[in-house]
Amino acid sequence: MGEAVQRAFTAKEGKPSLIRYADDFVVLHPTRAGVEKARQVIDVWLRDMGLELKPSKTRITHPLGTAQESGGFDFLGFNVRQYRVGRTHTAKNQHGTPLGFKTLTKPSNEAVKRHLAALGQIVRDSRNKPQEALITALNPVITGWANYHRAGVAKEIFSHCDHWLYVMLRRWARSRHPNKQAKWVTHKYWAVDQGGGWTFRTQDGVVLKAHAATPIRRHKKVKGTASPYDGNLVYWAQRLKDHPLTNNRTGYLLKWQRGRCASCGLYFRLGDVLEIDHIIPERLGGDDRLTNLQLLHRHCHDQKTAHDGSYQARGGQGIHDKDHLDEEPG
Repeated sequence: MGEAVQRAFTAKEGKPSLIRYADDFVVLHPTRAGVEKARQVIDVWLRDMGLELKPSKTRITHPLGTAQESGGFDFLGFNVRQYRVGRTHTAKNQHGTPLGFKTLTKPSNEAVKRHLAALGQIVRDSRNKPQEALITALNPVITGWANYHRAGVAKEIFSHCDHWLYVMLRRWARSRHPNKQAKWVTHKYWAVDQGGGWTFRTQDGVVLKAHAATPIRRHKKVKGTASPYDGNLVYWAQRLKDHPLTNNRTGYLLKWQRGRCASCGLYFRLGDVLEIDHIIPERLGGDDRLTNLQLLHRHCHDQKTAHDGSYQARGGQGIHDKDHLDEEPG
């Protein structure tokens, strides 16, 4: 699809940008005529496959909006919209010229409604369950949704979700004890935390997670066609710290060393064998804390081990036949 759209435009018209995830996509172009043209090209491309655009989910809009309609668009649970602001808050183009607006990405209204509906269903289904079971059912849903949306401008919306969840939980608690006073119900299911706020928790210490407790973490654009599963552990461990295909220590050390070998100083490359080394060898009293660890190329690790006293500390056993370090020819 993307190649078909690109071929349909000349350099003078300006090439549109197409962002796609599964069967959802967005086409960006400076002019409305360009967007209309891209829509026609995509319509023909889909028709050849026996598919068509769904009218109810297809719309042409401007990020800033017009007098007739609000701007922005929803994509993958986010709302992307431009807001007019003063010169102290405006975004700038690549030449440093103020644009008069800034672009914000927030959780979409539909995404928030679906999430609150899901939380409400869990609360209703747990009317006859103990508090611990309710918290256990809610926490994964809250954590997953908040982690997904934390890359956007979501702090205010997180607080909004916490407020409505509190309303649901208050109704749940009062329905269980209709003859008790509100103060008694509150102290049974809520407790004051160290910060002075009230948390929904059991007497055994099982605590409900709050949306607002999730820290906002801005997304950094992925370069080129990189994928978390393309084998480039160096790049992804530096981005994510904990790459799904590396253990936590390797990912932490890669990020801490900025992708360089602690011995030779060269960048790790795809295909290099990486090994964790104890700066002070364990046989010489070194511990296993991260402050005593470094990430090295395999050959750098071999050279370092040969001269840091590790082999001598083995009692003069020399080189084992299974060691990576090879004896030089006699």
